[in-house]
Amino acid sequence: MKRLEIRILKAWTTLMLLLTGSAAVAAANSEVSSLNLRRGATEISGQVYDLHMLMFSICVGIAVIVFGIMFVSMYLHRKSRGAKPANFHESVKVEIAWTVAPFLILIFMAVPAAKTLIAMEDASEPDLTVVVTGSQWKWHYKYMDRDVEYYSLLATQREQISNRFDKGENYLLEVDRPLVIPTGKKVRFLITSDDVIHSWWVPDFAVKKDANPGFINEAWTRVKEPGVYRGQCAELCGKDHGFMPVVVIAKEPKAYEAWVSEQEAMQQKAREEEQRLMAMSMSMDELMTEGERVYNATCAACHMPNGEGLPGVFPALKGSAIATQDQLAHIDIVLNGKTGTAMQGFGKMLSLKELAAVITYERNAWGNNTGDLVQAADVNAVASGE
Repeated sequence: MKRLEIRILKAWTTLMLLLTGSAAVAAANSEVSSLNLRRGATEISGQVYDLHMLMFSICVGIAVIVFGIMFVSMYLHRKSRGAKPANFHESVKVEIAWTVAPFLILIFMAVPAAKTLIAMEDASEPDLTVVVTGSQWKWHYKYMDRDVEYYSLLATQREQISNRFDKGENYLLEVDRPLVIPTGKKVRFLITSDDVIHSWWVPDFAVKKDANPGFINEAWTRVKEPGVYRGQCAELCGKDHGFMPVVVIAKEPKAYEAWVSEQEAMQQKAREEEQRLMAMSMSMDELMTEGERVYNATCAACHMPNGEGLPGVFPALKGSAIATQDQLAHIDIVLNGKTGTAMQGFGKMLSLKELAAVITYERNAWGNNTGDLVQAADVNAVASGE
């Protein structure tokens, strides 16, 4: 019997070493388990990971000690061995011990946690600022110190979502225009929303902030190495919540500067192109071809490719009054959306050409056949209130 007790005690000692040592092993290699946090690509994400592993180690150590004492005590002092239960009541020393010990443990845990939380919230003195605006279901990025802004939309093929094609490597985590930031620079994010609550989350940055309509939340990051970092909306925001990924590309400062300059030139060229379109008219075939492309990319998710919508959720455009009667009202709702509904405004997202084309398409597709041609100048007139 004595040998058995020695074996049990040795087994508990080994278990304690394994469990408490597992935290140190995981801290040394962040890829040990896909269930664990990642160390990430920033100093803050590293601090968060280290804090997580410290808390995990403390919790495992406490659990092993407490349950170890419990099971060993139950085994060594069981009734079959003739153990007699002690008969005692209050113990001031014990009361003090189990009050003071947890207090000291909590203080030991609170100090590094407070340090990390304060660092996470310190968005002061940024090198650049990006306004991140969530809307159903995409992200809009605006660089405060440069003339660059654009929408970032899901780029995963609809055929993959509907299981007609095989899923890609980054299924539902790829966009048409990722956010681009420089490495080694402090980037501040001002996060808000156009409609409902979203949440901008990039695990490798340890950044997860709610995007609340009417409020602005701050976050920041400083990425050490160039690369592609992926995340997604982490707040249930409606039907297409799962189709709202975040992709951030970190570039070396020189490459970033070249990219920004290129984007500024492209946006200036786009503005000049729109001014040119204002003085010309597109044919019905041109408008319908472009309109179908824009509709399938931006409108079909709600109103369906056949224009019949989802009964009780999203209205049909096929045969509807908005798409067959008042043209100005149709332009206005596509430009500005409709308050109190899921219909958002596309005036900031689409160009005048795209807006004119998609409105023309909706007024002439699926048998609507109004014969109306909406030109860029018509859309601009409504947008400017003329």
